[in-house]
Amino acid sequence: MTAQLITLTVLASGSGTTLQNLIDLIAAGRLNARIVLFIASRPGIKAIDRARLAGIPAHIVERKPYTSPEPFSDDVFKLIDAANPDLVCCAGWLSKLVIPARWLGRIMNIHPALLPKFGGKGMFGHHVHEAVLAHGCKVSGCTVHFVDDQYDAGPIILQRTCPVLEGDTPDTLAARVFEEEKLAYPEAIRLFQNGRLKIQGRRVEITESPHAPAM
Repeated sequence: MTAQLITLTVLASGSGTTLQNLIDLIAAGRLNARIVLFIASRPGIKAIDRARLAGIPAHIVERKPYTSPEPFSDDVFKLIDAANPDLVCCAGWLSKLVIPARWLGRIMNIHPALLPKFGGKGMFGHHVHEAVLAHGCKVSGCTVHFVDDQYDAGPIILQRTCPVLEGDTPDTLAARVFEEEKLAYPEAIRLFQNGRLKIQGRRVEITESPHAPAM
């Protein structure tokens, strides 16, 4: 049975490669979803152009003018509330959010490492891959998790791995990890869409069948 269409809001702070992956999957009919809103935390980023080219309503809530996360988060969630998506997807979103209770369990993030290692404030993009290489890791990968009020700390939904090869640079490792990200994020969205994710404290159970209506 075809899953019911899921509506998404996507948040990004950079080039928008994850946003583009979702746009491409939707266009190819491989993800039964519609992105109803895009929010950027910085002006002038490529992700804004990607969203507008795809016909997605795009807004900028610049983090810099705010003195704390609370008023910034309030303005972000005003836009999200107005769009009323089924799920919010952080896709390279670098600004801390204070999550309203009504959105807990309905916001996902993807991180380019195997959490809980190589996460937390300041650990994003090449900083992550540089740390993985500096530690001599033999395996890396990505993690999709629900978002809470701490950086990279919400319950883990799923992870995918890839090898770290001799001679890897942050760029070559990032490219290999991103290939896993392109598979992991839509998989997690589909699990949510089909009502198969059950949060139990720090753990996310992937159920065989829907435990509750997906939306």
